[in-house]
Amino acid sequence: MVSLITMDERPEIDTSGPTLVYLQVADHLAGRIEQGELAPGSRLPPERELATLYGVSYDTVRRATAVLRERGLIVTVHGRGTYVAK
Repeated sequence: MVSLITMDERPEIDTSGPTLVYLQVADHLAGRIEQGELAPGSRLPPERELATLYGVSYDTVRRATAVLRERGLIVTVHGRGTYVAK
């Protein structure tokens, strides 16, 4: 069984700082994956839900997940969802 991840609190994203917002979101999710908080095979919420959780735009989350796919941390299966890579 694959679990859907949740967040208890909205992470701090600095929209006025020098780091691009989508990279902050990607780095936050990457950190959770690397710390084992998000286990391999765990399903991420849909991008629109992640946007709400992080308080950012949908496009920001799309860019963040693209970065995570490039890093090999997540995989997206069309019509099924996005999962933490094994």
